[in-house]
Amino acid sequence: MKNKLVFASANSNKVEEVSMKLGGIKLLGLKEIGCAEEVPETSDTLEGNARQKAWYVYDKFGHDCFADDTGLEVLSLDGKPGVHSARYAGEQRSNEDNRKKLLEDMSNELDRRARFRTVICLIIGGKETMFEGIVDGKILREEKGKGGFGYDSLFVPLDNSRSFAEMTIEEKNILSHRGKAIGSLRRFLEGK
Repeated sequence: MKNKLVFASANSNKVEEVSMKLGGIKLLGLKEIGCAEEVPETSDTLEGNARQKAWYVYDKFGHDCFADDTGLEVLSLDGKPGVHSARYAGEQRSNEDNRKKLLEDMSNELDRRARFRTVICLIIGGKETMFEGIVDGKILREEKGKGGFGYDSLFVPLDNSRSFAEMTIEEKNILSHRGKAIGSLRRFLEGK
C-alpha cells in the first residue's frame, strides 16, 4: 500500500476529513508540495474536474495523487447546483452565499430530495482509477448545526434526523458521499 499521497486540494477542511478516513497513509495537500496556484477545474462534469485536477498535479509536480470533485444535486432544481456547487452564487466561492442562494431557489419547492455525489480520480505511476460515492437525503428549509462546511448545514442524509453540520467528522465520514468514495479508494490502496 502507498504510504504517502498528494490530495489535490487546497481546502484544509477536506484534507483533514479525508486524512482521518485514510488511516495510515500520509496525506499531503497542495501547500505541502509547493503548489500555490489554483488547480484548473473547467470541465462540465464532476468526473472531468477530478481527472483534470489529478493529472495537473501528477504532470506538473510528479507525485502520485488523487483529486475529487463533489456536487450537490437537487432533484427539483434539475440536478443543480451539481458541478457548479462551489460557485453556485458566483465566482467568489462563498459557502454562505451558496447556501443562501439554494434556500432562495428552493423557497417554493415541496420536493426537497437531493444527493451529494463525490468522484475521485487516483493516479499512481501514470495509471488512472476512478471512484464514486453517493449519499441521498433532503434539503432543509433553514440551516441547522455549526460544524462541517459547504452545504452541510442544509443537508440531512436519508434515514437521519441531523444535518451533516450537526455531526462529528467521524459520524459524517461514515455516512457521507466523500466518506464512501474515500472508503473505496482506501480498499483499493490496501489491495496494492
